[in-house]
Amino acid sequence: MSFDGLGTHIGNLSQLSTAESRSISPENPHGEVGGGGRATEGTGARPARDLGQGWKISPSIELLPGETAELADISGQGAIQQIWITCLGNAKLRDLILRIYWDDQEHPSVEAPIGDFFCSGWERFAQVSSLAVCVNPARGFNCYWEMPFRKRARLTLQNRDEEDTTVYYQINYALADVPEQCAYFHAQFRRTNPVPYKTDHTLLDGIVGQGQFVGTYVAWGVNNSGWWGEGEIKFFLDDDDAYPTICGTGTEDYFCGSHNFDIGTCEDTMPRAYTSFTTPYSGLHQIIRPDGAYASQQRFGMYRWHVTDPIRFRERLRVTIQALGWRTELNERRYLPLQDDIASTSFWYQTLPTAPFPELPHRDYLEVI
Repeated sequence: MSFDGLGTHIGNLSQLSTAESRSISPENPHGEVGGGGRATEGTGARPARDLGQGWKISPSIELLPGETAELADISGQGAIQQIWITCLGNAKLRDLILRIYWDDQEHPSVEAPIGDFFCSGWERFAQVSSLAVCVNPARGFNCYWEMPFRKRARLTLQNRDEEDTTVYYQINYALADVPEQCAYFHAQFRRTNPVPYKTDHTLLDGIVGQGQFVGTYVAWGVNNSGWWGEGEIKFFLDDDDAYPTICGTGTEDYFCGSHNFDIGTCEDTMPRAYTSFTTPYSGLHQIIRPDGAYASQQRFGMYRWHVTDPIRFRERLRVTIQALGWRTELNERRYLPLQDDIASTSFWYQTLPTAPFPELPHRDYLEVI
């Protein structure tokens, strides 16, 4: 989807537009015209003491324990085009909660730990090279989802940790008229740890309105030995009840891999091992392997973006995924329902108003241990 001055691609970059480019950062916290680089105090004031105004006086903010910082409050019509953010290496990414509010709605349309929002739920770096999200060394988090708004856009970041942290960020956006057919960007985080026996993990439920599901990131912690990804993802659209309209064939299939993400299953010359990959639309970009002692569980990070194949719904949406492996028996193989640790962040567009999200669990429940 693209429209004048907001959605762009390499084929229309040469076209002129009446849109107005703006950017918010600690150096221009309100995105004002000519407002950048005017700070006289900030986190860079001491190293710039011999240089003065205009020399990186306010490149970041300090976020204290329990504090919620307002990263941006934008009035008018337009769209956020890119978000870049990073924080110091000691920050616990599950304790930094990103929220985005559209058009004066009281509850957020986006609520997720910053790490999971940027495909980094395990608190450890892994390169992501996709169209929608890029993660670059060392904690360079980038988001390219188009986020239209008609009246107001407000972004906040809450620190639920007991330690303070330093946050750098830049939010690039354009002011322009938004067509009537454009929906609002949403993202929701959920974690099930562990998944109860013979129970699916719910990625989304209670979604009401018209829209399209555009992707998911999953941080998957495996609690059993052996292959874990036989489970099906299911999309219950509109009037679907017990059975879904869209049903996948396996976890690695949905994330656009195959055969356990293991080249050795198909090529005798290759060792048996999981293989990571990161592509524009999908990836198994993170594999945390056990060492036989304390880090005894395999952990995976996977994303799937429905950029060319959005899943559209008219009134309602529910999404689930199964944790399913194999029992190892002498005579016959059988499926094994698993009790894994699954944390998912789902991304979709829909009309407003948004139904309130389930309350985010206590930080101890979200903690990566």
